[in-house]
Amino acid sequence: MGAQWKAKHKDLAANAKGRLFGKLAKDIMIAARNGADPAANARLRLVVEQARKVSMPKDTLERAIKKGAGLTGEAVHFEHAVYEGFAPHRVPVMVECLTDNVNRAASDMRVLFRKGQLGTSGSVSWDFDHLGMIEAEPASPGADPEMAAIEAGAQDLEPGDDGATLFLTDPADLDLVSRALPAQGFTVLSAKLGYKPKNPVDPASLSAEQLEEVEAFLAALDDNEDVQNVYVGLQG
Repeated sequence: MGAQWKAKHKDLAANAKGRLFGKLAKDIMIAARNGADPAANARLRLVVEQARKVSMPKDTLERAIKKGAGLTGEAVHFEHAVYEGFAPHRVPVMVECLTDNVNRAASDMRVLFRKGQLGTSGSVSWDFDHLGMIEAEPASPGADPEMAAIEAGAQDLEPGDDGATLFLTDPADLDLVSRALPAQGFTVLSAKLGYKPKNPVDPASLSAEQLEEVEAFLAALDDNEDVQNVYVGLQG
């Protein structure tokens, strides 16, 4: 689970697909503040590619771009908030929210964390590294992830989903490395800042029932409309 928690089989559930579209729409609207043309807006281009990869409807995608770019006359105000604490059985969690109502988000977090423990600022973040995270896949069979990481200036790498590689960078180097990877034979799928646990909990230290409780807690967080990303300190 490490870098970012993802619900099991979430791509198979229609309601989970809708939540994913909602999260991507927020990312699109924020990226589109810097221009509605993906060709001239690298951040928007990456998010649009992510949206297309999961088959977001074209009208939903275009509406989010126009709304974020201010072309519809609607005001878009999302605030970024980070909550930290523990899932059941002392598993550390970092939760990123994008919300148009900070009071609602804070209230929801207090309720959701009743099955865990909501911490104060800094109570859990010390146990996570704040990093640039770039998911990229080889554009050709001969592409070497380790060499690409060295040449592009990434700090580290680890296996990603579906044969992709997760390149880890200093936060300030995120854009620089993501721009350098294509020249090393990799196609960038996503690039963002995130949290990686320093001392993740070994799932073997928890019983099957305890792991189910942790999964249920994380799923409830992910279901919340204001929650954008959930990072959990659990190995695997």
